[in-house]
Amino acid sequence: MKRNLLAAALAVASVAAVQPAVAQDLTGTLKKISETKTIVVGYRESSVPFSYLDNNQKPIGYHMDMCNKVVDAVKAKLKMPNLNVQLQPVTSANRIPLLQNGTIDMECGSTTNSVARQEQVSFANSTFITSVKVVVKKSSGIKSLADLDGQPIATTSGTTSVQLIKQNEKGANINFKEIYGKDHAESFLLVANDRAKAFVMDDILIAGLVAQSKNPDEFMFLPEILRTEPYGIMLRKDDPQFKALVDETVNSMIKSGEAEKLYAKWFMSPIPPKNVNLNFPMSPLLKEAFANPNDKGVK
Repeated sequence: MKRNLLAAALAVASVAAVQPAVAQDLTGTLKKISETKTIVVGYRESSVPFSYLDNNQKPIGYHMDMCNKVVDAVKAKLKMPNLNVQLQPVTSANRIPLLQNGTIDMECGSTTNSVARQEQVSFANSTFITSVKVVVKKSSGIKSLADLDGQPIATTSGTTSVQLIKQNEKGANINFKEIYGKDHAESFLLVANDRAKAFVMDDILIAGLVAQSKNPDEFMFLPEILRTEPYGIMLRKDDPQFKALVDETVNSMIKSGEAEKLYAKWFMSPIPPKNVNLNFPMSPLLKEAFANPNDKGVK
């Protein structure tokens, strides 16, 4: 009897010893999530089709679907099926500060992975490749970057796309006035309402805004491509444990074909709220990124 009691006591002691060790193994974001029993997902309100609000004010999109898979992976990793999931809207201006100060745990929007940003944050493996372009009204008479000299150009606060005009040989010697929108939808409206002559942004984001505008045929892209940029889920810097989990989740989706199905859902099919089809085929660059997953940033 004493021997049985001793064995039971040793078993309880060994379990108690193991449990704190598991908790101590967690670091960074996973430790924070485990302690708070909450994961906070940052989303955008108008980054169609990556992360935006539907008619019910619910965040939806290509990257939101991917981040939901990450949330499922976190629940499994922490053995917390009832983990509380909070959704926090972010903007181009505050997304990095909110990630750095712990307000959000990951950003699921349309953020370019750049070498400059990697000094402040980290990124999961690339899930989209975009080209920075300029949209104008067809009636504006503007045909190239050179025609933007002396014109007001819309740009979204917290982004750097408009600076790329000066780096293009056709835009190197022009001068223009920047008008800021708080988000991409507001920046696009500046052009739609004739307060700005052009809007510089990633082509897919502009395509989404044009497709859902009142008169899509009014707009056109200028021919110049200012830069090609990768997108990725944005994470806190120096947090290898959480990044490994996110990368593993993304890579698994790519390998299984789920990422390709999500692409077809959001870029090649009718999407809410107006059931518009962006008809934006997967580029060779994204196919290459899926074939060889990486988190390289653009310079």
